[in-house]
Amino acid sequence: MNMKLKNRQTVLFTGDSITDCGRAHPVGIRAGLGEGYVALVDSLLATFYPERLIRILNTGISGNRVVDLESRWRKDVLDLKPDWLSVMIGINDVWRQFDSALDPNQVTVERYEEMYRKLLAQARPEIKGLVLMTPYFIEINRDDPMRAKMDEYSDVVRRLSTEFDAVFVDTQCAFDEFLRHRPTQSLCGDRVHPNRTGHMIIARAFLSAVGFNWNRASKKTEVTR
Repeated sequence: MNMKLKNRQTVLFTGDSITDCGRAHPVGIRAGLGEGYVALVDSLLATFYPERLIRILNTGISGNRVVDLESRWRKDVLDLKPDWLSVMIGINDVWRQFDSALDPNQVTVERYEEMYRKLLAQARPEIKGLVLMTPYFIEINRDDPMRAKMDEYSDVVRRLSTEFDAVFVDTQCAFDEFLRHRPTQSLCGDRVHPNRTGHMIIARAFLSAVGFNWNRASKKTEVTR
């Protein structure tokens, strides 16, 4: 597979705290990528593909659900006019149903799908490429109530990826593979906010999905397109 991200393209990542990860504000300033997977993607692209000048932007905001994404979609996505858009949203939509169960404004899976589809329908005609990353719960037991609920939301992302001709990134599957060998505690304490290793797992899943060549010699050059 050829690497889908081309020379002089802009890739915008948006989502919740996993994407935010301490990013600076406003968007685009120095150190504006945070300390998580978005910054790792940026560094790995520069290291393996130095001849491709790919601009990375981060508009993730901690605590966001899909309803919050909707309220800032124009300013933080459409107005920035990226070539590629990557979205990972849904963790808080599920989590609030467990830690704030009495909140009447929950985002059910049906509401999640409806709102997510609406946002993607607005963005898809304006971008060259779309990446949809599943929400996840760092728990190998599929019968765990929060893991089971998160899988329902991941299934929505899978369907929307097909509907909107998006690159699909199964973030949950990437964590599950790791958890076959090491415990959740090696990545995080709350089963949501990963350490550096966890963010590298996300970065690797994203890059592999867009055709990143991990065996590419850094000294090799190619004609940019």
